[in-house]
Amino acid sequence: MILLTFNIIHNKKEFAGSVRIGDETIVDITQKNTESILMILEKHNLLATFFVDVALIEELQPLVRKVISQGHEIALYSDQSGIHTLETAKRNTENRIGKLIRGIRQKEPTFSLDELKALEFNYVSNIENTDILFPFKRLKRKTEITEQNGISIIPESISPYSQIPYNDFILQVLPLTYYENMVFETIKNDDFVLIYLNTWQLTDFEKYRFKIPFYRKYGAGRKMSDKLDDFLAWINENELPTSRMKDYIF
Repeated sequence: MILLTFNIIHNKKEFAGSVRIGDETIVDITQKNTESILMILEKHNLLATFFVDVALIEELQPLVRKVISQGHEIALYSDQSGIHTLETAKRNTENRIGKLIRGIRQKEPTFSLDELKALEFNYVSNIENTDILFPFKRLKRKTEITEQNGISIIPESISPYSQIPYNDFILQVLPLTYYENMVFETIKNDDFVLIYLNTWQLTDFEKYRFKIPFYRKYGAGRKMSDKLDDFLAWINENELPTSRMKDYIF
């Protein structure tokens, strides 16, 4: 099973030289990038889970409703948010969309399982920080889903042979054929492979001069959009099953 997931998060507010980009433009970039992903998913008739940054979810409510209307799952993304901010974001969004938010993704885990259980989360999907070397580190750890205190803990996937983790940068930088072979070998060995991208990876960094590491620009923007399109076409051509997170867990 392939679990398709996307993190709806803004580009960091760091700019090259004297260039400055306003908050409204940054929000617009995030919305357009997400809408591009939605169009690609619709083209291939596939569903995914979108993890929305807790700090942004209030200003992105129209986008959240659009994601839900197309059949995708909404979950929350927390990058060191406070527990009260998390609770408010969850309750308010649930009231607006009329659906329970079951999942949370943490970049740097800050909430205990007891806290997440009290807020009625059912699963947590933690991801690791990446730098220029980390994406290619060979990792050896368990990739099975475990359950603690009634919460399913979903780890990042790792290729069982190359030991390369399936983080956001790997899909962006690896040749697609190599990445597809990784997916095949993982599905043969494991029950699932968890794949994720950040919406900001679709940003045109030639047009919008955000200050990011040079290696993060490689393959970003339109190239990333086209690569995602090709990858999803490959999934359908090979009749590989995909799932939203909540459907797979429950």
